[in-house]
Amino acid sequence: MTNLTLTIISKQGEVEVIVPQGATVMDAIKAAEQQVPHFCYHKRLSIAGNCRMCLVEVEGAPKPVASCHWPANDGMRVNLDSETTINARKGTMELLLANHPLDCPICDQGGECELQDQAVAFGSDRSQFQEMKRAVDDKEIGAKIKTVMTRCIHCMRCVRFATEIAGVEEFGATGRGVDTQVGTYVEEALQSELAGNMIDLCPVGALTNKPYAFTARPWELQHTDSIDVMDGVGTHIRVDHRAGKVMRIVPRECDAINEEWMSDTARFSWDALSTNRLTTPMVRKNGKLTACGWPEAFKKIEQSLKKVGRDKIAGLAGDLHCAEDYYAFNAFMKETLKTDNVDARGDGACVDSTNHAAYIMHTPLADIEKADAVLLIGTNPRHEAPLLNVRLRCLVQSGIPIAMVGEEVDLTYKYKLLGDNPQVLEDIANSKNSFGKILQKAEKPLIILGSNVLTRPDAKAVLFSAASLAEGIGAVTENWRGFNVLQRMAGRVAALDMAVHPVAGGLETKGILKALSENKLDVLFQYGDIEVPCEMLQSTATKIYIGIHLTEQAQTADVMLPAAAYTEKNGLWTNIEGRVQEAKAAVQPPLQAKEDWKIFRALSAELGKPLPFNNQAQLRQAIVDICAIYNEPNMLVQPEWERPGKAGKMKDTPFTLPVTVENYYQTNEILRASNTMVACQAEILEKRKVEEAA
Repeated sequence: MTNLTLTIISKQGEVEVIVPQGATVMDAIKAAEQQVPHFCYHKRLSIAGNCRMCLVEVEGAPKPVASCHWPANDGMRVNLDSETTINARKGTMELLLANHPLDCPICDQGGECELQDQAVAFGSDRSQFQEMKRAVDDKEIGAKIKTVMTRCIHCMRCVRFATEIAGVEEFGATGRGVDTQVGTYVEEALQSELAGNMIDLCPVGALTNKPYAFTARPWELQHTDSIDVMDGVGTHIRVDHRAGKVMRIVPRECDAINEEWMSDTARFSWDALSTNRLTTPMVRKNGKLTACGWPEAFKKIEQSLKKVGRDKIAGLAGDLHCAEDYYAFNAFMKETLKTDNVDARGDGACVDSTNHAAYIMHTPLADIEKADAVLLIGTNPRHEAPLLNVRLRCLVQSGIPIAMVGEEVDLTYKYKLLGDNPQVLEDIANSKNSFGKILQKAEKPLIILGSNVLTRPDAKAVLFSAASLAEGIGAVTENWRGFNVLQRMAGRVAALDMAVHPVAGGLETKGILKALSENKLDVLFQYGDIEVPCEMLQSTATKIYIGIHLTEQAQTADVMLPAAAYTEKNGLWTNIEGRVQEAKAAVQPPLQAKEDWKIFRALSAELGKPLPFNNQAQLRQAIVDICAIYNEPNMLVQPEWERPGKAGKMKDTPFTLPVTVENYYQTNEILRASNTMVACQAEILEKRKVEEAA
């Protein structure tokens, strides 16, 4: 590819830069480490050239040009600070402000507004316009986004994001000239699990965070880096908090994982962190849960465990815990209580920790877009991992074929449905299926297996068949790992890494639930909400619940211990790639709630068998001793390939998706406690009713 040499002229002097053929003038300016003001341009969206704020003077050109879309030419000289350039920007700014309201004192974007910043740099202290400013009606587009469309400057970032990234063509512009309006064509809630990103993209206050509106100013907030736990992607987030309370959550840029996007469940569920919280230990007295102190709660647990055989004790763990918490829970159950009846696979998945390759994605998220053919098996990435689905959508837009074996779902892009029966995998492997030939010819084929497949009775046979197919088409080589298992829960990979499952013949989740129903257990430790109906946990056994919300499951307990949410503790989280990431505590746990691992350590000491760590550093060292990858957070370590599963006959039963995937905004206890997420789920149900009625 031919390189081009340009000269960028600024107040600092002249800088010569080299850019590839096809680059724009703005690319050259950025290569020179210079800045040019802009509103409509965004590096991850198509070029629109709407705002004209990025005008620069090119020597020899009759007038200033928009640098965002003007092609760079060899020998071009670009002046960023000439009188012509500055006057052009001032004129553009005057036009942008002609109809913009003076809302800065009351605008939620104040302090973070690109228009405000550029107006200070390039605006004037007076305007030549004397006409009345236009007014535009606000649009009602759901519980997530607040609109003040009079502020809109028609940069169309939101429209391009909805169409190109989210794949929901419900947002657009109507009218022309002064009558142009941006919004949904039919006024209704915007149905996208990524809609909140339009708030970040909006350079003015036209689209703002509705739950956060009028609650805080940006300069009042403290910021703490953390990791999202609403799905398994491990999105980098920033928790903004004030006076010990989380006020909002926004994404951090990370090209390797989430680029600069985040899911709406991560962005808008923060209100649950101060709603319906379990803040003090509680014990059941005379059939009623009563608040008490930690010593009394521990005493009650100790009495419940007296003269109880270890085969009469069991433990179940949910999916919202970090590695330290899973390790401490597992050690408490297996070392302190000496029981192997412990499981963190609430959905009944067959996979265990013996083969690391069987439960992670081998293809790094950043390498997804290198694939040249994709096969999805029993999964809905749009709801299981929205940011992974964004990358798959990019593949389709570049012409890469994608096929599905499983239920037909709306993924926001076109794909070929091959059937819903596992036998289709054999047809693909034998090239009896047309897509099998495509996979055979592909240089970097990609297979993504949904985690719900692992809950089938024939899960090991399906896993073995899919892995064999991957080997047969060249998806598993030294230079390319294209076999992937997509975990939809944030804590599942860490739970398996910590071996939170039976290893010596103990009961798995199904066995524990059966023993409960038959009253064969005396004590059950439930660590967080699990994926089973509440009625399945009814039993004569003493139930100890450790969690963060006063959920329906929690209220069936005899003892409740308040734990810390993910924003209230330091922890190591492992994403779907097997990448270990560290999150920092933003605020303190409420009232008497404690960090999870500290609860298990204190309880083990109360029972006379203390766990062998006294602080988090010692705990992390214990984790490293059993799983070395936890010694290097943020490093992606590729495990050795070992074909997962077991050869066997696959059943004719079609692949299905879990109910939790359909119920996207209510998939865990945090989302169910969020008023915003409850409203979003209600909007989905309302739209379904309208569609069914039509």
